[in-house]
Order: sequence, then structure tokens, then C-alpha cells
Amino acid sequence: MKAMRLHEITEVNENSEPLTYEEIPVPEPGKDELLVRISVCGVCHTELDEIEGRTPPDPLPVVPGHQVVGTVEKTVGNSEGLKEGDRVGIAWIYSACGECYHCRKGEENLCPDFTATGRDMDGGYAEYMTVPAAYAHPIPKDLGDKEAAPLLCAGAIGYRSLSLTGISNGERLGMTGFGASGHLVLRMAKHIYPDSEIFVFARSEEQREFAKELGASWTGDTEEKSPEKLHAIIDTTPAWKPVVEALGNLEPAGRLVINAIRKEKADQDYLQKLNYSQHLWMEKEIKSVANVTREDVKQVLKVAAKFNIKPDVETYLLEEANRALMDLIKGSSRGAKVLEIA
Repeated sequence: MKAMRLHEITEVNENSEPLTYEEIPVPEPGKDELLVRISVCGVCHTELDEIEGRTPPDPLPVVPGHQVVGTVEKTVGNSEGLKEGDRVGIAWIYSACGECYHCRKGEENLCPDFTATGRDMDGGYAEYMTVPAAYAHPIPKDLGDKEAAPLLCAGAIGYRSLSLTGISNGERLGMTGFGASGHLVLRMAKHIYPDSEIFVFARSEEQREFAKELGASWTGDTEEKSPEKLHAIIDTTPAWKPVVEALGNLEPAGRLVINAIRKEKADQDYLQKLNYSQHLWMEKEIKSVANVTREDVKQVLKVAAKFNIKPDVETYLLEEANRALMDLIKGSSRGAKVLEIA
């Protein structure tokens, strides 16, 4: 089969080609696993975190990609009711132990043996992959393949972030950063909290205009002050500056939810601007988001189907995966990026 693989950790710029297009054997499913023929795979900023070593794959080489949609080609053992020809999605959560303290509490995203698709196991930048049947998600019939793919990470982690804000309908929500996850969070929030105003902070004028089109009450640059203090803010950036600025825009007892797998060192000096009385006083909270659970994926697919939430997508061929990743760095286009494979 054809696949794009990462062979070594490396720093990238807008002209890099860190993945290699090659032919490798089609994998064989093990006990209670599925072989999935992949039709599309979403492209995520986490792939850049893997390539640059902020969340390094082990072992290498690895096939990245964790927003996978395809059809079941073969089942072995317990298929969890799935059969050949069924359409399924595979998210960042590839497996968890199911037995530890966190798994027993429904917090499998915090499992010490959490295994990530496309990092710890080969993912979706390929024509086929295998997955434990218990971690494959049926795709609702009302969602097309390209529409479903971004929901499996950008949507699922966005749904988890929205849940962790703890806001009630009518309370003000902020978002700093407005990429693939951000535009899905805004769409979901408009349906789940119809009386809440949504304030979006983004560097790009194009992203701010996009947010307005989707129903944001106000948009501004990262450093701007919102016209009203906000009850919660979701940060979807890889930088520290938006964190400090967001804390200054929170209401007393407000919560900042950081939806980022790592923060880059490039602007770490910005933390020196952190002022206790301005940014943290009055019982403000900071909550990080770690991975997703199967329930997150299940719920976001359900919400998307119920409210007809369909991501804006830009498509690329499998062999154009490097270009798609570099376009992420450039911040080009709106919405999510998806590789068409089958």
C-alpha cells in the first residue's frame, strides 16, 4: 500500500518535506481488530508536534494521522458488532488499558498506557490501517467522509474543551485561536448554548472574518481586550501569549481551558508579563485538556449529526501531505485540511 511516513524528528519550516511517500506492506489485523480501508484522513497540528519532537513517536518510522475515516475490510475475533463494509472513524485514542484507576472512572484519556493513533501506532496517512474494534466509531449516515474526519480530533477535542469550561447557557464564551478546532467549537457552542455570546481572538484578519460569518458576537486580535469580561475562554494555540492575554479577559471565577498538546518555546518569555493581580487573582482557573475519550468522539459525532454541523474543509491528495502540513504552518485557508486517499 501507499503511505506517508515519518523517519526522524526534525525541525520544519514552510518549505520542509518531513514525510516520505513510499510503499509498505498492508498490515494484518490481530485478535479483536479491524483492517480498515482508508478513504480520508484529517491533517492536524499535532502531526507537527510529532515531527518536531514535542510529542515524539516511538518507535520510528511511523505513519501519522489520527482523523481517519474508512470502511471495514476485514474483522478478526470480536468486532464489536462491526462488519465488512461498515463505515468507521478512528480518532487520537487508539487504545487504553481499561483497568487502571482513570479508565475505571471513564477517564481513559488519562490512562498511563494511553496509545495514540499515528504516534504510537501507524495511523491514517496510508491506504490501510488496523485498529482495535472497540476503538472504531460508526459514522452517522448524514455525515460524508470529508465532513466526518475533522470531527474525530478537532471536533472531539473541541467538544471536550467546551465541556470543561463548565459554562451555562447565557454565559459569555471566548476563544483564542481559530483553526480547525476553533471553527467547530463555535458551531457547536451556537447550538448547545444558544443564548451565549461568543468572542473570538485571532491574529489573522481572515480568521476573524470567518468567525463573524459563523456567528461570533465580537472578534479581535490576540492582544485586544474584549468589550465584556468572559466567563470562560478556550485556547487552541501552541503559544504562550494568548494564555496570558486570555487570563486578563476573564471574569472573576472564570476558567481558561488550554486545548494544546504542547506549548512552543518561541514566545515563552511572554510569561514574564504574567501579573498575579491582573491575571490570576479572584479565583480564576486554568484547566488543561489531555487527549480524548471514546465518549467524546461518540458525543461529537452525535451532536454534529443532530445539528447538521459540517466542517469547512480543504482537500489534498495523500502524496501532498507535506504541503498540507506546511500550509498549516502558514495559517493558510479556513477550516480543516483533509487528505483524500481512496
